[in-house]
Amino acid sequence: MLRYTLRRLLGAIPTLFLVIVLAFLLVHAAPGGPFDDERALPAEIEANIAAAYHLDEPLPMQFLRYIGGVVRGNFGPSYSYRDYTVSELIGRSFPVSVQLGALAMLLATVVGVSAGIVAALKNNSPLDKVVMAFAMTGISVPVFVVAPLLVLLFAVKLQWLPASWTGSEGGSRLLLPVLALALPQIAYVARLTRASLIEVLSSDFIRTARAQGLGTLAIVRYHALKPAMLPVLSYMGPAVAAVLTGSVVVEEIFGIPGLGQLFVRASLNRDYTLVLGVVIFYAALIVLLNLLVDLLYGAVDPRIRRR
Repeated sequence: MLRYTLRRLLGAIPTLFLVIVLAFLLVHAAPGGPFDDERALPAEIEANIAAAYHLDEPLPMQFLRYIGGVVRGNFGPSYSYRDYTVSELIGRSFPVSVQLGALAMLLATVVGVSAGIVAALKNNSPLDKVVMAFAMTGISVPVFVVAPLLVLLFAVKLQWLPASWTGSEGGSRLLLPVLALALPQIAYVARLTRASLIEVLSSDFIRTARAQGLGTLAIVRYHALKPAMLPVLSYMGPAVAAVLTGSVVVEEIFGIPGLGQLFVRASLNRDYTLVLGVVIFYAALIVLLNLLVDLLYGAVDPRIRRR
């Protein structure tokens, strides 16, 4: 298992390098620059600023300089946030996204797995069709539609919950963003759990367990649930990364100062280093979470353990 883990970590290096190359080229290919403003600066000031941030160097030289900083863990200074480095800005925003994303994934896992189990056990029943109809709705309706509807209903009409992150304290300001983030994930997890559990329940070892007189709940709990969770675990890797880094739409709608909002502001301000830093951080997070999912496979199903 240790050898497999090290091999996967080493294999992630070319992937991350390719992400850095593509992100660097795309960011620098975008029109405009980080110091463009409505009011044009004198040519001397523009030249001094470009020299201070090494933007006057050829693009290959800028890339080599940036790669050297990334290897040392230095993503450089932010062009639009004065006196802040990219690492400081990510470190300040990421805990907010972690809090929001962790609660959303916890809700999605508990509700989605429970709904999927119920639907699988009541396969082709009216209850199954109702659960899957809600799941399809959750998948089909995008977050940028769900989030404003939740605000309109619970914040404007009923006035039960605050409409934004700012100006509100306590756990109440988390409820609407967490619900908006969790709803699509609940739908995906429920459908994956249902499909996988139905397949497992038709296996030979489940028929053997039934022949031994075990009840349905005992069979699901002790025999069927673990193998049925393998597709869900596969989905959890990229899903957790996407949710933990925060939905751009949700963070913008609710005014949450997380990583998603930081990325949007950096893109609008053409903050090269900040955009690159967030992209690299996101890519590394996906690689690590996918590795964690692969390791959990061995814990759930001993047949696929790697040595």
